[in-house]
Amino acid sequence: MEIKSAEFVISNTAVEKCPEGTKPEYAFIGRSNVGKSSLINMLTNRKGLAMTSQKPGKTQLINHFLINNEWYLVDLPGYGYAQRGKEGRENIRRIIENYILEREQLTCLFLLLDCRHEPQKIDLEFMEWLGENGIPFSIIITKTDKISKGRLKENMRIYQEKLLESWEELPPFFYSSSEKREGREEILNYIAEINKSL
Repeated sequence: MEIKSAEFVISNTAVEKCPEGTKPEYAFIGRSNVGKSSLINMLTNRKGLAMTSQKPGKTQLINHFLINNEWYLVDLPGYGYAQRGKEGRENIRRIIENYILEREQLTCLFLLLDCRHEPQKIDLEFMEWLGENGIPFSIIITKTDKISKGRLKENMRIYQEKLLESWEELPPFFYSSSEKREGREEILNYIAEINKSL
């Protein structure tokens, strides 16, 4: 898929304020600092489309970007940022859950995981919740340029073993490095295939 246009449409905190219409939406989510904004900028070929920050917890809104006038890329708030305080975390959780459960246009959720870490309880619980609610999702492993190929393979083996404890079938996995622009084609082609089948 070629990205011809990518434009910011709206930011909000409530699912009912999301854009109207029936265009498919592909949402990106992950723990704070997983490299979500960098990945979105890499996928769309737009350097400052999503705001990147050294400070975790930057995205606190549902951000809609219209791609090729055909589908929406949705940047969701990162979860599990400890310094946000209990009330702040609860608020973010509510925004995320309402969007995921109520947004009919949500076609696929991409869950981002940092390849450098072992399976985190918060991510595993989030996947369980997605499964319980029948939400279609795929996994994008980020920052693959930050560790050796051997370590990456070992980390992924541990991850898949852990997931197979509670999942009969694993969701699609993609590997990406925003710095090296790896994974871009695979992720965009996957979206293009789904769009074709709608």
